[in-house]
Amino acid sequence: MPAVTTQLRANAVALLSLVVALSSFSYTAWRTERSEANRTTRQGAFQLLVAIGQLQEVLYRAHYDHDADRGSPRSGWVYVQTINDFSAALAMSVPSCGQALLETWRDHWEGLGIRDQDAITIDDALGACRGAVVGKLRTLR
Repeated sequence: MPAVTTQLRANAVALLSLVVALSSFSYTAWRTERSEANRTTRQGAFQLLVAIGQLQEVLYRAHYDHDADRGSPRSGWVYVQTINDFSAALAMSVPSCGQALLETWRDHWEGLGIRDQDAITIDDALGACRGAVVGKLRTLR
């Protein structure tokens, strides 16, 4: 046994250096993976917020301006599908808001320009989705 303790004493600096190197490598690998996940989530969330804003513009143009070109429900469907797809990639409450927005649009788009309540219902769903995305962004570190 004295040979083992002698070896440990003689190589203490090397062993300590090995422990520090392995722990540093482990932390760096973990941090890189975590940063990549945050970066991906952040990028998806920003794209989602852009699509929500564009759909809100379509909504306002269709309902309040009665603009058939820039307020086309077909454009709205494209944005709703995009929002639903992006929201599925994000965690927590975001996927459910994308699905809820899809269902709300499906049930109320035909009333745009006719019934205020349909526009308000869609606008509320957009606001809920925006709130979920912003909430998710705030949780990132």
